[in-house]
Order: sequence, then C-alpha cells, then structure tokens
Amino acid sequence: MLTRRRFFAQSSLALAATAAGCQTSRRLATMNLRTSHRPLVISTWPFGKPANEQALATVQAGGSGLDAVVAGIGEAESDLTNNSVGAGGLPNAEGVVQLDACIMAGPGHRAGSVAALEGIEHPVAVARKVMETTPHVMLVGAGAKQFALKNGFPEKDLNTPESQAKWRDWQTKKSAEKGHDTIALLVLMPDGNVFGGCSTSGLAFKLPGRVGDSPIIGSGLYVDNDVGAAGATGVGENVMRYCGSFLVVEYMRRGATPKEACAEVILRTARKDSKGIDLSINYIALDRHGRYGAAGVGTGFDFAVAYPGYSEVLHSLALSDLSVKVIGGHVQ
Repeated sequence: MLTRRRFFAQSSLALAATAAGCQTSRRLATMNLRTSHRPLVISTWPFGKPANEQALATVQAGGSGLDAVVAGIGEAESDLTNNSVGAGGLPNAEGVVQLDACIMAGPGHRAGSVAALEGIEHPVAVARKVMETTPHVMLVGAGAKQFALKNGFPEKDLNTPESQAKWRDWQTKKSAEKGHDTIALLVLMPDGNVFGGCSTSGLAFKLPGRVGDSPIIGSGLYVDNDVGAAGATGVGENVMRYCGSFLVVEYMRRGATPKEACAEVILRTARKDSKGIDLSINYIALDRHGRYGAAGVGTGFDFAVAYPGYSEVLHSLALSDLSVKVIGGHVQ
C-alpha cells in the first residue's frame, strides 16, 4: 500500500515555493487549512464569496448539495459585472456569448454538462437537468439549447452593452482580453457527501465552438465521494491536456492534503509542458475531512471559503518555478 510518507518520499518535487502578497497571505499559504464546520463551501476568485454565501444559505434553508451548487454558481451567472461567467460573459470572435458548465454529485458518482450553450443564463442548472433526466453526461451547442428550452429554461439575450463594447474594441485592436476567469464551487455537506460545479463563458473572443476545461468532467471539475473534490480555473487548454482536477483528487486519495495535491498537479504539469510553469492554471480542493486549500502559478490567486459563521477570501499557495518541497506534511 502506498502510504502518505512513501507518496511524498517518491515525489520529485524540490526546493521551495513562495507565496505572494501580504504577510497574512504568506502565512495562509503555509497552512493546511481545516474546519469541522459543515457545510463547507469553497470557490474560485473573490466573486466566489457571494456565491459561497448563497450556497451556504441554501443548505441552511433545507436545500440539498446540488441545490447549493446551482444556487451558488447561479449567483455568479446572474452578475452582469462578471465578465467571465453567465449573462455578463464576454462573447466569442463572432460576438456571440457561448457558455460552458458542469455539475457533479458524489453520491452515485453522477455528472452533467453543457458546452457552447447560447441564450440561456444558467448553464449549471441545465447541466443538472442533463444529469438528472437523461442517460447522457454532456450536451453541446444547438442540442444543448434545444434541451434547455424544452425543459422550461427561458431564452435570454446574453449580450450586454459592456460586453459588446469590449467585443467591438477587440475587433479593432485584436488584443487578448486579460483576467478572464471561471467559477468552480465545491461543497462538503453535513452528512459527508460532496458536490461540485463549474461555469464559465470561456476565453473572451474565442473561436466559435471552442470548449475549455470547465464542462469537462475530470478537467475543470472532479468529485469522488470517497475522497473529496477539486476544481480548476485559468487557461482551459492547459488543464484539459492533463485531466487536472481528476489528478488533484487522486493525489488526495493517496494521502496529500488539498493544498499539497493542487501544488503537485501544477508542478507535474509544468514538468511535462513546453510552457514550463507559465501555464495560467489554478486549483482549489477540499476533502471529506474538512481540509481545503488552493494553489496557483505565478503570484497565485484568490479563492473564497465559507462555513457557518465564516466567509472570507484567502490567497492561494503561489508557484513561480519548479521548486516545491513537501516537508512533514506542509508545502514550504
């Protein structure tokens, strides 16, 4: 049996990673975080904070884990100031907003997904409907939209004046939009069951039909009720080629903490990829024991955590080169 000690003894990680930001962020980055409070909700980016709070309130009002994921991510999907998710998302190269999302339930190991979905504000809710009412995992494009409309999801023009202005500006300059993100949200319920979801409008001004990691089970999101869950954000192509979220969960299965697992997957990817550490990828994870953490390339990234009586935005472990060492169960 591969013990936790042997797992890390065999790891090829070396030297030391640094955490960026203020001193508080540095302290947080060297901690393996854990709580006994349930439900525990974590998500990517500061816009995950209101999403977490909505998910938490949903459970406290009697909702299920799936209800919490849909309600939390739905909060971000309805935020018109969010250029990365849902109705406020930036369009593709032809000026059309195409949304991707997935959802996964630990109990029964069930999953649903939609990709390149147009004209529907809440793709994560459609993904849930795919999971619960069809024998399929993923629907895409026109088929996904037809399914959504048949199941009562209202059609909506997802273009906003702001997103169209940015698209017109891009047509003139052809310069890439920076800072485009994804919401991945994970929930550990009081009964120990784990759920997760992911939603995005994808890379701004992408080729029509481009699909990133967010709706791909095992890439943008993976949930295993025996272990925990992980989610990704960043450049989807750099996650997809390595089945990133699946690998994070598998490292946790072998004994890694969530933060350690996130870090190891990034570095494993960087050792193989021609881009090295310059990958623009970040991961969050939680396990069944209530441990949680995150890691990202460069200066790291902010992620949100909520449980009863607590809701904060924290900074992840930051990996700026191929130089991490795991000592005594802590990434140093």
